[in-house]
Amino acid sequence: MSARAGRGEARQRVMETAERVLGEVIPKDEGVGLRGRTFNDFEDQVYAAGRAFTLAMLQERLALDVAAWQESGGVCPHCGSDRVRLEKEVSRREVLSPYGPLTLELQQCRCRACGGSFSPSAS
Repeated sequence: MSARAGRGEARQRVMETAERVLGEVIPKDEGVGLRGRTFNDFEDQVYAAGRAFTLAMLQERLALDVAAWQESGGVCPHCGSDRVRLEKEVSRREVLSPYGPLTLELQQCRCRACGGSFSPSAS
């Protein structure tokens, strides 16, 4: 079982996010002024950048999780049959983390024996 996203690509997207949020707090261009005047302003900027970076890293880590993406349906949890069909469509569910919303991709399976449906992905 392999993860759907490559680690190199995931790392690149996280690094791009890090560069973007760092540029918002401390721009590379010396001609661009720094935002804020008080310590509270600086603190708010850094916390917002940290949340954006952490959220991007969490989203990429979710996409890399091998246990969350299965190649086969396995065994039906309802009847124990191995006559399980993995659906082609992927459903998306948004969950709220302490850093903001994350999108989970969930696979669905249908049992040919009992007609039940379930997600083969680990929690």
